[in-house]
Amino acid sequence: MPCTTSLCLLLLLLLVLASSTLGAPARKPRQKLLLVSFDGFRWDYDRDVDTPNLDEMAKDGVKAAYVTPPYLTVTSPSHFTLLTGRYIENHGVIHNMWFNTTTTEKKPYYQTQFVNEWWDNGTLPIWITAQRQGLKAGSLHFPGTASSYQGQVAMVREVEPQPYNYKDETLWRQNSDKVMGWFRDEDLDFVSLYFGEPDGTGHRYGPDSPERREMVKQVDRAVGYIRRSADKHGLTDRLNIIITSDHGMTTVLRKGLVDEITLYKIPGFSFSDVSFHLVDYGPSGMLLPKPGRLEKVYAALKDAHPHLHVYKKEDMPESLHFSKNDRILPIILWADPGYLINGYFPVQFNKGEHGFNNQEMDMKAFFRAVGPAFNKNLEVGPFETVNIYPLMCHILGIQPEVNDGHLNATKHMLVNGAATRAADVNSMQDVFTGLAAVSGFLVVLFIAMISHRVLTKTRNNKRLGSSEHHPEEKEEETKQTSF
Repeated sequence: MPCTTSLCLLLLLLLVLASSTLGAPARKPRQKLLLVSFDGFRWDYDRDVDTPNLDEMAKDGVKAAYVTPPYLTVTSPSHFTLLTGRYIENHGVIHNMWFNTTTTEKKPYYQTQFVNEWWDNGTLPIWITAQRQGLKAGSLHFPGTASSYQGQVAMVREVEPQPYNYKDETLWRQNSDKVMGWFRDEDLDFVSLYFGEPDGTGHRYGPDSPERREMVKQVDRAVGYIRRSADKHGLTDRLNIIITSDHGMTTVLRKGLVDEITLYKIPGFSFSDVSFHLVDYGPSGMLLPKPGRLEKVYAALKDAHPHLHVYKKEDMPESLHFSKNDRILPIILWADPGYLINGYFPVQFNKGEHGFNNQEMDMKAFFRAVGPAFNKNLEVGPFETVNIYPLMCHILGIQPEVNDGHLNATKHMLVNGAATRAADVNSMQDVFTGLAAVSGFLVVLFIAMISHRVLTKTRNNKRLGSSEHHPEEKEEETKQTSF
């Protein structure tokens, strides 16, 4: 039987649809990602403690020598860098504390979690970016969870109550199971999970204490439990787990061994020249001098103590990325490791502290990763924590927001082909979209051809019937057509 134009077109359409269906590779389930932070876990905390679960995770995945957090090395700013891939001067969460320089009001860490404008500065955390691109995201206790961003929040979220026992190992296990339930039962793609230790123990007893070593053992047990819970919930083949921290910890020097830094005692300095200050919160501080008194304050403090560093905001080292933000006050102070900045007199009694220059080794944090996206038994060199964000976006297959990180810093951790997985997923989607468009066009064209043939045949039949009854009209029509 001869192939008419319409019939050939139909066969071509069927061939295209068949080839697109048979030739398409089987779509694997989308990979999921869990970001875990153990607050204050210094890069070398596993060296003086037996950590079988962390060791097993390193064999099954990736271990970094250490990671460098942003300056200021404190909890909220560093965690928001993990969520956004931006340095602190760019995301604007510059301190654990919200403050108002006009009213001199300050809010402590927990209350600051609920101040939307402190967190919502135009930089979106990965929860919101993922949700805007069709994924489901959640967060449990992670700093920034309580806030909304451009009117949106993490789809599933839980903020710890106050007071809260960050050391309770039973709660750690419950929270781990809860998060795995979110992945399995609510089909979440990304979750961030926060534990407040070993930071609290390091502060109270010091990073070299036996109490800190015991807490690291608890962290190790938690890591093992998290992985077992993932397996119990049927997630092992799809779930990638990144475990890291916001900063390290160092020992505070006291007991008359050092000349402590107390601003009130510095000759030429007076708090009457300052309208607002953030000191007494560790090794870092900021001052807002009264109008016309900046140079006086700066001159009095500069070189006043051998272990105190004093900078005008605009003169801060560029490597610290802590100057280009209106929230950062005109004078910035930080102390050498072991020293704290006191205002009128010492009010801090912690044996361990953080908040020092992020280039100090005691401020470095640890990093582990395991899952289908990661190589096994791989140790890699150090990198900055701003680079964790683009890595997470890549694994999830989402387009990242503007950030300060680079995928090149971490892509060698990924299994062969994983470095292009997101691009491959997008390419396959483009292929299917293109095939659908072509198929749709062919269907429309096929219908149009059939309609045209039917209409033409109908007209010819009418003309034929007319010529049988009025031959003279047929002859006249033929003459006009020829003309």
